[in-house]
Amino acid sequence: MLEPKPDPMIARDLVGYGEFPPNPTWPSGALIAVNFNLNVEGGGEASLFNGDPVSEGMLNDIGVSAYVGRRAPLVESVFEFGSRRGVWRVLDIFRDHSVTVSVLGVARALEQNPALARAFVERGHEIVSHGYRWIDYVDVPEDVEREHIGRAIEIFKTLTGAQPEGWMTGRPGPNTRRLIVEAGFLYDRDSLADELPYWLEVQGKAHLVIPYSYEANDNRFNENSGFSTGDEFFAYMRDAFDVLYREGERGAPKLLSIGLHDRLIGRPGRCTGLIRLLEYMRGFKGVWFCRGIDIARHWRKHFPARAA
Repeated sequence: MLEPKPDPMIARDLVGYGEFPPNPTWPSGALIAVNFNLNVEGGGEASLFNGDPVSEGMLNDIGVSAYVGRRAPLVESVFEFGSRRGVWRVLDIFRDHSVTVSVLGVARALEQNPALARAFVERGHEIVSHGYRWIDYVDVPEDVEREHIGRAIEIFKTLTGAQPEGWMTGRPGPNTRRLIVEAGFLYDRDSLADELPYWLEVQGKAHLVIPYSYEANDNRFNENSGFSTGDEFFAYMRDAFDVLYREGERGAPKLLSIGLHDRLIGRPGRCTGLIRLLEYMRGFKGVWFCRGIDIARHWRKHFPARAA
């Protein structure tokens, strides 16, 4: 069994699994686990409509800076595109390739599109709480963040009938992990630190972390130094897959976590890269397409943490 590690809010761990990480024994002897994560944030982003003092300046797809004290209609329409059109295109692509994913859903966003939340559940996708709002929680007071976590839980219970088992803030603060452990979440995705899950000890409890990626991510469509075309997205993700697949063949399987956004990869000129990637991966044996909850259940069964 693997020992829980110290709370990262108290100490950092720069060692991890070291030179010889454990073989995760993925189901059916898979050589690689591939987890697609679809971010749904439209309606939860910074906006005067949501009571914020500024408009959203991050990943708005058109390079518009934040405006203070004013609404930015074009920016808002970009997020609306994701919820109105892009997300359905991406869901149909995954349906056509028989792949279920983790939906990182902002509660405030899905609250305004309940039909979309129902579609996620009906299609077998996992809903991970992406927080109540899509904002940076580094400077949010603890009592406000605790309130937001509670509001997110209640919204998801109303929309889906249950509290999500996974959590991913995206821009967590120093109190986030402790607060979500208190709220009863099974695992979180607020780490970019590894390619395998790992245990932490948080408030005397063993807590599972399943790493995410801002690098294997379509957010780079939004940067001048990133992807310009679907082909560039495909090439980069294919290369990441190939490296990890070879490591799996050598007895060290890993997790490839890929981040997507409905307003980014959902554009018709970009989604071709996702289609090509799925077709490419489907050409290999020993690939486990999984959701975050599938990974969490597997890890808890095969690599349980000792009682803290």
